[in-house]
Amino acid sequence: MHTVTSRDGTRIAFDQLGSGPALLLVPGMFEQRAMDSETAQLAAFGPLAEHFTIIHYDRRGRGGSGDTQPYTVAREIEDIEALIDHAGGAAFLAGISSGAALALEAALALGGKVRKLAMYEPPYNDDAEARAGWRDFRAQLVATLAAGRNAEAVGLFMGLLGVPEEHIAEMHGYPMWPMWEAIAPTIAYDAAAMGEEAAVPAERAAGLTIPALVMDGGATPYPFMHSTALALAQAMPHGQHRTLAGQTHEVAAAALAPVLIEFFTS
Repeated sequence: MHTVTSRDGTRIAFDQLGSGPALLLVPGMFEQRAMDSETAQLAAFGPLAEHFTIIHYDRRGRGGSGDTQPYTVAREIEDIEALIDHAGGAAFLAGISSGAALALEAALALGGKVRKLAMYEPPYNDDAEARAGWRDFRAQLVATLAAGRNAEAVGLFMGLLGVPEEHIAEMHGYPMWPMWEAIAPTIAYDAAAMGEEAAVPAERAAGLTIPALVMDGGATPYPFMHSTALALAQAMPHGQHRTLAGQTHEVAAAALAPVLIEFFTS
């Protein structure tokens, strides 16, 4: 494990492997280095390290990283900037799910320090009912976390995904549940990166001047992911879109890595 110190003094833990241009992987909800998640599997995928110096980090409030209050998205962008500076001052960014939303915000803020951006299924949704549901979720989340009810906060997020209440109760017995509950306050961090309504940020995306690739899975259980990916790619001046055949939201490293290699090395 390595560490860098962010601008506000927060220690950010990361693993580094491979050689070549820096590729910073931005994790999504709950993800951290100790978890066998999509980002962790991607970081461990050997062929990727043959092309890039991979930076796989714990976002603030998770794993080996510290945290400093009050939270702002700008501070998470400063964490990414500290990691990029450690890697030589410029890097490719790749984010999955809500990590893709944070990666977009970082790319917009950091200018030439981000060379290219890849996003897999950023969960924005322009549907009016979904936007209203997101506002309600954020309001409930704030109240739940303020009361220290971490388990309930995790349940709120699972409910937002459509998991039935009886299944959420069963999930309390999952081996990963204690880890999710411990970092429940960071659910609010991902929510902040997604925005007030989690609507497709087409106007902001139009200001991105670097090459960008927005992907969705051909077998995703969330149909809106396809229209979201298309809308984002079309809004970006140098945007591309690609659907990964057979992939769900839990994208396989073996399917995602070759696409990243092609995009970042072209």
